[in-house]
Amino acid sequence: MTAAQNELKPVLVFDSGIGGLTVLREARVLMPERGFIYIADDAGFPYGSWEEEALKKRIIGLFAELLAEHHPEVCIIACNTAFTLVGADLRAAFPQMTFVGTVPAIKPAAERTRSGLVSVLATPGTVKRAYTRDLIQSFAQQCHVRLVGSENLARIAEAYIRGDAVSDEAVLSEIDQCFVEKDGSKTDIVVLACTHYPFMANVFRRLAPWPVDWLDPAEAIARRARSLVPQAADGVHPDNFDLAVFTSGNPDFATRRLMQGFGLKA
Repeated sequence: MTAAQNELKPVLVFDSGIGGLTVLREARVLMPERGFIYIADDAGFPYGSWEEEALKKRIIGLFAELLAEHHPEVCIIACNTAFTLVGADLRAAFPQMTFVGTVPAIKPAAERTRSGLVSVLATPGTVKRAYTRDLIQSFAQQCHVRLVGSENLARIAEAYIRGDAVSDEAVLSEIDQCFVEKDGSKTDIVVLACTHYPFMANVFRRLAPWPVDWLDPAEAIARRARSLVPQAADGVHPDNFDLAVFTSGNPDFATRRLMQGFGLKA
């Protein structure tokens, strides 16, 4: 068998920006034999303010091109806003492809909370989705769940990830609604329902008025992807399968350097 014939298909990780690197980091640990292609739709970022039909059309159009060009083994949609909106449409449009989605980690939060007070920190798009409300109805009826739709936190996180200065006041104004006191109890779990947010977890912990569990779904997403990707130890891992693709075609220097730090060619 030739090297080309024994070549392993890559795993494609898709996000609106660079927040999906939290998922990529975990997926690489679990799938070291695979190459990865990271797709950042920075030309469309941020997704939270898009009209739903326009965003659906954009994402499905992008995937028609991405699947034809890269032929991945599996696609990880590392974006709550995208998957809660268009996950079912992607599976219907491309039935031959396996999609692993990212949804707010409401079920594990409901299972872990002791106070019964849970907050979901997300983009406005994720907060308003029927998908999110259905998760609460299905798994967290016994909890008081506060949905906090942040207009600016994804942008702030992108800047923070690139190393830009971010003010405590700006961050606190986006997260302060997560903290609820009710009948002598306090919020004890905040679901990070945007893959950008875990990069700022240490900032959130420092600014929080009391300790909470900041729930990052990245590891669970990676485990799910691993379960769907065939194990292979002897395949060829081509260099062109470790790359980052930006829909703008023009990431800045700081972003390129960040991708290199993750072992991706940008």
